[in-house]
Amino acid sequence: MPRQKNLLDSDFHLPYNQKLVERAKELRKNMTPAEKKLWNECLKNFKFRVLRQRPIDNFIVDFYCPSLKLVIEVDGDSHFTPEGQDYDLERTDILQGYGLRIVRFTNNDVLNNFESVCQIIERSP
Repeated sequence: MPRQKNLLDSDFHLPYNQKLVERAKELRKNMTPAEKKLWNECLKNFKFRVLRQRPIDNFIVDFYCPSLKLVIEVDGDSHFTPEGQDYDLERTDILQGYGLRIVRFTNNDVLNNFESVCQIIERSP
């Protein structure tokens, strides 16, 4: 896979676009209700370290657990349009190319089936 400009790369970190760091900080401060719930009630004290709104390549993933190489996405309505689904497929392919596993939940899953969501994450290792 050819490297793109503006991506940092090393043996210890996934590549990321430095231009996304400020946006990631903004997203951390303004999490959706579903992201807040998942963070505060499950991932904040998860047995492995989890990072919020983490730049990877040219994307910002909702949550990333480096120990498990696991990306956790919480999808809102924009992900269910044809354009959103195409974008997510391409993004998933790229992230999987780095050896990452991607787990997706809808906002509705997190808000209304929280126990199930947490059980799926707990079984990820």
